[in-house]
Amino acid sequence: MKVICSTLLIFLSFISVEAQTEIEENAWVYFVDKPSANSFLANPLTMLSQRALDRRTNQEIPLGVQDVPVEASYISAVVNLTGITVKAKSKWLNVLHVQGTQANIDLLLNFSFVASIDYGYAISGQSINTVNTEIQNNNTVGSTSLLYGASVNQIQMLNGDYLHNLGYTGNTMKIAVMDAGFKGVESFSVFSRLGDGTLSNGEILGGYDYVNRNADFYADTGNTHGLSVLSTMGGYLENQYIGTAPDAQYYLFVTEDVSSETPLEESLWVEAAEKADSLGVDIINTSLGYTTFDDPKYDYTYSDMDGQTTFISRGAQVAASKGVLLVNSAGNSGNDPWHYIGAPADVEEVLSIGAVDALEQTASFSSYGPTFDGRVKPDLLAQGENVYVINFEGNIALSNGTSFSSPIMSGMLACLWQAYPTKTAQEIREYIRNSGDLYTMPTAQRGYGIPNFEMVYNTLSVKDQIDVFEVFPNPVKMSFQVRFMSGIDTCEMALFDVLGNILAKRIIQKAQPTFSMESFKSGIYFLSLKFNSEKKIIKLIKD
Repeated sequence: MKVICSTLLIFLSFISVEAQTEIEENAWVYFVDKPSANSFLANPLTMLSQRALDRRTNQEIPLGVQDVPVEASYISAVVNLTGITVKAKSKWLNVLHVQGTQANIDLLLNFSFVASIDYGYAISGQSINTVNTEIQNNNTVGSTSLLYGASVNQIQMLNGDYLHNLGYTGNTMKIAVMDAGFKGVESFSVFSRLGDGTLSNGEILGGYDYVNRNADFYADTGNTHGLSVLSTMGGYLENQYIGTAPDAQYYLFVTEDVSSETPLEESLWVEAAEKADSLGVDIINTSLGYTTFDDPKYDYTYSDMDGQTTFISRGAQVAASKGVLLVNSAGNSGNDPWHYIGAPADVEEVLSIGAVDALEQTASFSSYGPTFDGRVKPDLLAQGENVYVINFEGNIALSNGTSFSSPIMSGMLACLWQAYPTKTAQEIREYIRNSGDLYTMPTAQRGYGIPNFEMVYNTLSVKDQIDVFEVFPNPVKMSFQVRFMSGIDTCEMALFDVLGNILAKRIIQKAQPTFSMESFKSGIYFLSLKFNSEKKIIKLIKD
């Protein structure tokens, strides 16, 4: 009996080893370089839209190798290798996400252009935690007092109605929504203004389903979480329901696979974020978070929640460095043994949003910090418990989740940025964080608290009235002069073309305030003037 058992164990062990060698792995294959970088950087419109280039110029962000696509010949070589499937790519991190057996994937190390292979990351959506209870027009929202209907509390809690009544409703701002499914957005009346072809009252500009590699981002994915998320920003039913940015323009990206939790979703998010950046979006809202997976070997630990370890968080860091404002739900794990925020809400440059109820009490399910490296998270709070959304049937409904506190905040940030378009993403992020009612004494559950958009608007209004620089004449024929105000005697000047290339950079002094443009061609330029924290971007026209 003992012998039989031993033989059986050996046989089973052999089967186990055999089976293990056939397990399909997820891996990130990193490349050593980008041989075509110089060609792309010399022709930036081949990789970025003009609006993306303008965003970089306005925020003094130079183009770099990160903006260059992954080398096409490298992709082809990997695709042609037997047993390897390429599932996603990231130019920012110069990597392909592949699936295959480890034996086949390891063969990629034979390519001289492969720098390394990483099997170690993981991903899991802990995003959607909704409970729906049903309850019982095509003009720009604009500048009069609004009848919000069911959504009144979630907007007024942030003093968002103050911006709306001034006419700031997100017009001209572009928001990318990363989520699980948007079926119904194309047909429900609450979204009709976003599909009427009139940009002034909001519009859906496009999107993509990265999970199914399908241009039909309205296709039925088995989940309409993205629809409900979008409704808190872009929904509009006169006198019944209004989102926080009803006149904004949106891109809708499906990155969450509701049928499974695998590392691939992390890569899909990064790829979608790169697309959003290239299209020139201002804000990315993500009502998803990742900590655990179907296969526990990929699970993250608390030590990974440091804002720079997970693949998705590293991608989010790069997105923020491109001048995009990232807003992410904190997560719905507040009642669980794992109560921490997930990735990419752990990134310092990401505004992670926790949830409160209508009375501004912390929602028990709202995930909290600090991050592993001791930073305050969540950053801010908005209503996410008993919050009104549009559900899968197109009805106004109650729901729960930081999935909704995040887009409520994103929409209001779009309205604020519309009011002050020359501010950088970093400035907008810091001003709104500083307005939190707990800014001087943040807590683990509430972060910096509930922000006040009215206060931020008025703070920036007063600040903008103290205009430290003026430039004249504009348009410029031969030269222009910088007029210094408020006792400032010097400033840093940088001149950019419309592609974001720096043409000149120097110190301008009050005693010698003239800069010659005689050698420059006629056209449009951007001038950056900076003194300490004061900065002004001026559009110059050279006759």
